Amino acid sequence: MSLNTSWFPKQVPPKPSGYYAHIITLRVTDSYAVFQTDGELNTARVTAGESDKQVVTRLTIFKRKQTAPERLTGREMLRHYELITAESCDYNVKFCMTCPDCIAYGFAIGDAGSEKSKVITDTGFSLTPYDSSHEAFTLNAPYESGTMSREGVVTSRINEADHVRPQVVFPAVITTRDLTAPLFEYVLTNVIRTSRYGAQPTRTGTVQNRIVAIALTDGEIFSNLKLTQILHDALKAQSKFNPPDPLDPEAAFTAAQTTIPDLLKADGVAPSQLLIGKELDAYLQGFVSRLNSADSVKQMLQAAFADSQSYYKTFVAKK
Repeated sequence: MSLNTSWFPKQVPPKPSGYYAHIITLRVTDSYAVFQTDGELNTARVTAGESDKQVVTRLTIFKRKQTAPERLTGREMLRHYELITAESCDYNVKFCMTCPDCIAYGFAIGDAGSEKSKVITDTGFSLTPYDSSHEAFTLNAPYESGTMSREGVVTSRINEADHVRPQVVFPAVITTRDLTAPLFEYVLTNVIRTSRYGAQPTRTGTVQNRIVAIALTDGEIFSNLKLTQILHDALKAQSKFNPPDPLDPEAAFTAAQTTIPDLLKADGVAPSQLLIGKELDAYLQGFVSRLNSADSVKQMLQAAFADSQSYYKTFVAKK
């Protein structure tokens, strides 16, 4: 089974035209991650499920903490294959306005112009409550000798920080709007290849993006919170929550596969295609095999770049 690439617009339209492609994922922490603002993990008080009305505290990942690492992954690829340079397109400093990153994810350059993001994300919520999903660690910064003292003086470089535990699941819907097939593949590649999120991307925060489904529709679909609450109800009915033991990500994945088709029907959108289960596995296997070839990756990036340049010349440059 393959993705219906003929459904996507042939060029990026200047106004919203209802071509929504959703990547429905479970973001699963594979190490101790840090998703925080002002020194504390981000949390929210919400009802546990749609049926379970108990109010709980959940860990959250703000949308920028999801898209920024994925953007940087894509930009790294564009530089590696010499489609942009550090000088031609400098993230959050000097956008080139023509590359796939600028057109897909948007940019703002003050009076010089702006482009709205065509990749839509929202806050992600942990399936398990805060109490069983985090752990506090005492951190230190020793000298090269490996000790905390030097010349008889003990350093005060000791700190305590909250971390998200491994195997914490954050259901997430990544929506692209009005992108061509090559630009959608560019965004999908970024999701597949990005594995580090959070406050310390070079040291910790490994996350696995498990894609549950890809849905092509004529409108937006359910939110991250709704998906989380529906999955909570389904997993609770199966007695899958056993704190302080971690939730089995495979159980969450299976529950998501079961609930997503009904959720899409309830949203009142016209699905053009839903890739899920074995059909999705077959598509992703073929897609990832393409990513294992440098020539195939370069061809995909070149096609995405051609579409982004066409959009820039036709609509952005004339503003």
